[in-house]
Amino acid sequence: MKIIKNLSENEKFIIADKGTERPFTGKYDKHFEKGIYTCKNCGLPLYRSEDKFDSGCGWPSFDDEIPGAVLKTPDKDNIRTEITCSYCGAHLGHVFEGENLTDKNIRHCVNSVSMDFTVNENEINYERAFFAAGCFWGTESLFKKAEGVVGTVVGYSGGKKSFPTYDMVCYGFTGHAETVQVVYDKRKTDYEKLVKYFFELHDFTEINRQGPDIGHQYRSVIFYTDTDQKETALKIIENLKEKNYDVATKVEKMTDFWKAEEYHQDYYIKTGGKPYCHYLRKIF
Repeated sequence: MKIIKNLSENEKFIIADKGTERPFTGKYDKHFEKGIYTCKNCGLPLYRSEDKFDSGCGWPSFDDEIPGAVLKTPDKDNIRTEITCSYCGAHLGHVFEGENLTDKNIRHCVNSVSMDFTVNENEINYERAFFAAGCFWGTESLFKKAEGVVGTVVGYSGGKKSFPTYDMVCYGFTGHAETVQVVYDKRKTDYEKLVKYFFELHDFTEINRQGPDIGHQYRSVIFYTDTDQKETALKIIENLKEKNYDVATKVEKMTDFWKAEEYHQDYYIKTGGKPYCHYLRKIF
């Protein structure tokens, strides 16, 4: 994981070493104030208070996450599913299904130590955006150069299979698009600027391809995490259509984000290569 904040020894034990706090001891177990729960390590939003419920298990429980915020991976015990922050990798806890505790029939069992809480969303300085614009190597490389962007993670979104691999996605078995999670500082940029940048770094008139890369996984998609993001994306697309562009980009609700294999992360930084089908052009 990316250790971003100075963590105490107990926080390191839970967040970095994947430990577990004792039940009924966490400060957020019986906490039901209205607000946002954020990652203790990177500060990004994870859960909304309206999705929290009292499961009686001794740890904070949620039956939904902020779209794209939580990464699910098979636990090393091969029984449970671990949940981590999808950006920094901080350990949160585990997710369980089939307990019939809420209508959504899912429980995110989270360590209080892994989270902070705020009643004021304006106090959160960092936010996520998700974009698919062809090969995620080139998309990520250019987004890293955008003003206000503090980090990226490449992965897969918009598909129908859990725990997809690169080979599965490339062979068209999962329906996913190669996607970049863009983390940005709201004090230095905003979502609208990033959406415009997204349109300027790829050919958004192409259907299921980008340059020489052909396939459903290379389609152009904006995955929104809330109503404001959706409305912003649709507004900019309408603006492009008024400029007589034939926009192929789809706007879809974000569901799960699955992190790609480690060798795909920061690919061009690792290899010294350059994007072969992405380049910036002035549109706005």
